[in-house]
Amino acid sequence: MTARAGPRPSERAIVTATARFLEGRGYWTRIDPDGTDYFDLVARRGEEVGLVEAKVADSRAVFTQALVRRAWGDWVAVVVASRRSAETLVRRSQGSRSEPVGVWWCDGGAVEVLREARTWTAAGGDDPFAPLRARFRGVLDALDRGDLPEGLTWSGVPRTVRRASGGRSFREWRLDEAVEREP
Repeated sequence: MTARAGPRPSERAIVTATARFLEGRGYWTRIDPDGTDYFDLVARRGEEVGLVEAKVADSRAVFTQALVRRAWGDWVAVVVASRRSAETLVRRSQGSRSEPVGVWWCDGGAVEVLREARTWTAAGGDDPFAPLRARFRGVLDALDRGDLPEGLTWSGVPRTVRRASGGRSFREWRLDEAVEREP
């Protein structure tokens, strides 16, 4: 192990480096797409959606966040600022729910994968989260098309009601519903 050369990087630096890493793997990425920090990073390649949760401290909390968010992504990874914390997470997360969570380490520059993120269900297996993932993909599609206005905050959880200005009038919709554009 090498000693840390400088101060611990910021969470934003880790997320930005992780976005570059995933873009190098062919993913399209969005940092904090909901404007509330519910999702640190969303990565998408075709229909595949991955989520990355980052922390510079309190690595146990980030692992819990990853498990909570597993309903929304095909895979979830955590990225932490300490190699030692990442190694500890790998050792302590050997259960069937924990093992699919990827564990990555980033010093603010390069990302090192200690455990690859895996899908939650086996091919052809029962996937209790399939409807939620489909709704989330729909929200991402709406963002890509520009159907959701810039700056709209949403929690990422379907059925959450959020308000957004529709221009002259005030409009409300649920994120799991199709968004209709006004002419």
